[in-house]
Amino acid sequence: MRVGIGYDSHRFEEGRRLVLGGVTIPGHPGLAGHSDGDAVAHALIDALLGAVGAGDVGSHFPTGDELWKDADSMELLRQSVTELEGRNYQVVNVDVTVICETPRIGPHVPAMRARLGELLRVGPDFVSVKGKSNEGMGWIGATEGLAVHAVALVDAIGEPHVLTGGGGGTLAV
Repeated sequence: MRVGIGYDSHRFEEGRRLVLGGVTIPGHPGLAGHSDGDAVAHALIDALLGAVGAGDVGSHFPTGDELWKDADSMELLRQSVTELEGRNYQVVNVDVTVICETPRIGPHVPAMRARLGELLRVGPDFVSVKGKSNEGMGWIGATEGLAVHAVALVDAIGEPHVLTGGGGGTLAV
C-alpha cells in the first residue's frame, strides 16, 4: 500500500462556472485556472500520482499546453487513474477537505462522492469529501478563493492486504 498527499488552491473568478469534484455548484463564481479549475480533482490527481511517484498535475497536464485549456478536470483525473493502473495500482480510498468560507460544501458532498467514486472505480463509500471554514482568516477567509487537501491510499492490483485493527479485528483490503 502507498499513500499520496495532494493540494491545490485557486482564486474565484467571475464569469466562470464553479466545478468541484466534478459537480457544478450554481450561483457562485468559478475558479480561475487553465482548465476548468476543479481544485478537488487537481488535489486528487496530485495525491494519486504522488502515491506512485509519478509526478504531479502540472507535470502531466502543464498549464502552458493549449491541449489542456478549459479541459474538464474529470477527464484529467480519469487519465491519472489510467496512469495509476498502468503502473499496476488501484485506488483503495481517498479523503478530501475543501477549505472555504463560501460556497457551503455540505449540500454537494453526496453528488461529489458519487461522481468521484465512479471515476476512481471504488464507489462513494470509499470517497470522503468534507468542507471546512478558515474562520475568516487569510485570503480564504476574505473569500478570495479556496484550497483543497487530498489524501489517497492506493494498492498494487491483485495483491490483497489484511489490516489489523487495535481491537483485534481484521479487514481484507
